[in-house]
Amino acid sequence: MRFRAERVSGGRILRIYSNLSVSKERMVSNMINSNNIDFSEITPQIHELAQRCVSKNAIDPTLYTKYQVNRGLRDLNGKGVLTGLTEISEIQSSMEVDGQTVSCEGKLFYRGVNVEDIVAGFLKEKRFGFEETVYLLLFGDLPTKEQLDEFTQLLARYRSLPPSFVRDVILKAPSSDMMNTLARSVLTLYSYDNNANDISIDNVLRQCLQLIASFPLLSVYGYHAYNYYHNGESLFIHNPLPELSTAENILRILRPDSSYTELEAKILDLALVLHAEHGGGNNSTFTTHVVSSSGTDTYSTVAASLGSLKGPKHGGANIKVVQMFEDMKRNIANWKNEDEVAVYLKKSSCTKRHLTAPA
Repeated sequence: MRFRAERVSGGRILRIYSNLSVSKERMVSNMINSNNIDFSEITPQIHELAQRCVSKNAIDPTLYTKYQVNRGLRDLNGKGVLTGLTEISEIQSSMEVDGQTVSCEGKLFYRGVNVEDIVAGFLKEKRFGFEETVYLLLFGDLPTKEQLDEFTQLLARYRSLPPSFVRDVILKAPSSDMMNTLARSVLTLYSYDNNANDISIDNVLRQCLQLIASFPLLSVYGYHAYNYYHNGESLFIHNPLPELSTAENILRILRPDSSYTELEAKILDLALVLHAEHGGGNNSTFTTHVVSSSGTDTYSTVAASLGSLKGPKHGGANIKVVQMFEDMKRNIANWKNEDEVAVYLKKSSCTKRHLTAPA
């Protein structure tokens, strides 16, 4: 096989010639050797190189104190640091008493409105509240009935995925981690958006609303793909219905027979409301601020924040809690015996087993 390349550089013509003769047998041999490589293996060579990295890149922890350098979003005393200003949400977890910071009963405010009042309102009227909460967080005011109806219809219209997206993206090489699945799906949606790089407010709002509407589909379909390929369970894909709320549609496409109770839908809706926003200072939100400040597109920004959310010290702590509970089941004979639980926790602490609290 002959290869010739020419290009002009500073008025000079550069010519590169290569006479490559690769036999079919050699190409097949290379492919076979490539297939025999375990790309996930940590070889002794990689381990040795890793040790070199550690030895030449470690920083003395005392230097952080000496130069008063914060490590991430915590100061040297473990207290959260200010990274920005927001009027979207606020968490009240402590108060000042006689010059001292003391803990208090936690409260969550969306746009200055106590979330307890928001919940009490839609429960009293026997309706779902997630869509109303999204409207409040985005636009600053609780919607009128007409505004809420129009907004809900808009989300319903956006609650779909591009043709063949489930087959070509979600069902291809499914990951064992849902955050990885979501990040890959979000990045791929970039390819289906004709205005992906437009970061005008109008376009970014359109993109974000579409992501809000389609995240339930990306999540549930990704979960089904995982169960099918990794757990050997049956695969089924249900379409959402426009007349259902976000919570109802999640349960509809999650269950094999699309069945759910009214109580289940209300509890899920309440969970969605409480998880919609929590202070604006968490790791993934901070990641969004940092990445979007470069002027990059919405899909790259959200995928980056999902990468942050995946970490075990952030959203990934959820799966750690489940794993800890499973371990407790195996090691504690009587869950109701506080002494047994205390012994388990003490052993876990002594063996440096990571303990995770449900958030």
